[in-house]
Amino acid sequence: MRIEVIGLEPPCKKCNELLDNARKAVSEAGIQAEVVKLWVLSEEVRDKYGLPLSPALAIDGVLVAQGKVYTKERIASLLKG
Repeated sequence: MRIEVIGLEPPCKKCNELLDNARKAVSEAGIQAEVVKLWVLSEEVRDKYGLPLSPALAIDGVLVAQGKVYTKERIASLLKG
């Protein structure tokens, strides 16, 4: 599983908070996942997602949140399906 937190560089407070919540959700849920931070204006992000509102959260290539900071509990529930 791959979790992508998409945001600004240097990261804003909301981007850092979403990244931290994603890492905690993976850890507390006991799920094997790679959590990565991507720059919203990178070619990779633009080709895959267009220009999402920052911060954004993608799970296995599916954009699940834009412009919101999900809690670790909400992210964990998304990871568990």
